[in-house]
Amino acid sequence: MENLFLAWKEFKKGKTGNPDVQEFALYLEDNIFQLHEELKTRRYTHGTYTPFFIADPKLRHIHKASVRDRLLHHAVFRILYPMFDRNFFYDSYSCRVGKGTHRAVDRLERFIAKLSQNNSRLVYALKCDVRKYFDSISHDILTRFIDRKIEDEGARWLIGKILKSFSKSPGVGLPLGNVTSQLFANIYLNELDQFVKHNLKAKCYLRYCDDFIILGENKGHLFLLAKKINKFLFKSLKLSLHTNKIIIRKHRQGIDFLGYVVLPYHRVVRTKTRKRIIRKFIEKRNEFDNGLVSEGSLKQSLNSYLGILKYCSGYELENEMIWLSGWASIELTD
Repeated sequence: MENLFLAWKEFKKGKTGNPDVQEFALYLEDNIFQLHEELKTRRYTHGTYTPFFIADPKLRHIHKASVRDRLLHHAVFRILYPMFDRNFFYDSYSCRVGKGTHRAVDRLERFIAKLSQNNSRLVYALKCDVRKYFDSISHDILTRFIDRKIEDEGARWLIGKILKSFSKSPGVGLPLGNVTSQLFANIYLNELDQFVKHNLKAKCYLRYCDDFIILGENKGHLFLLAKKINKFLFKSLKLSLHTNKIIIRKHRQGIDFLGYVVLPYHRVVRTKTRKRIIRKFIEKRNEFDNGLVSEGSLKQSLNSYLGILKYCSGYELENEMIWLSGWASIELTD
């Protein structure tokens, strides 16, 4: 019961204005007591999902569970995350406390500097991603990995309920939108991390969700690693690499990773990201001019984009953004 109420506090942050959250909160204690009783007696059943699309920037198919089920996902996540995270590979950066995109790019820069001896030697980067990752995760294989750590039958039953609540094909696929899916995805690909580090002995390897990079001094060796990884994914995880996205390039050409391009002595925003930032801010500026959004909203949007640029050499783009917003006569900071 205590875990459910603590999960509610975390879940409701930033969502209190949503009608479905408000409706659940109206009878909060009754709803949580009922959920707790259903869990205790194993009468709990997971509800259906509401599908929709978002562009971030790639078009993604999101499946949104009910407030009741999402609250349960948070409660499960609160217990499982610390149990599994302590055994995850250090250089896995997606959906983990103290990690994230900027830490991953920082780590990539340190790897490059070390292997290239401060850019005095040529280094190659193998960049890959897993094809249709969330849609291809096997429930049976994932359950086997979870059962290694979880012995409690009640917990196994509940995790099974969450897994069976969604599939792209029988017994396969996780929904984009569940907080538990983020954890399950890391549990699944931790097997790849351990294989690359311990079997392939790759020293400069890092992963963010289904994207990963391996650095090396021999282009042919990296190509061989890609073949071995693809074989392991198919045999052990029923996954495969996206063949059109297996890229090997010199570090001096720039390594495109997580929205930035890492160059020998600096990093920049990737060209697509730059164009998207400008386009979206112009759209926001036009909405402001037409009275559709407030000056505060425009200011918040500008500061958000400037926050992205502070992690790279984005002086020119920063000036362009400020110039675009100048007509509103707004201050950048409070």
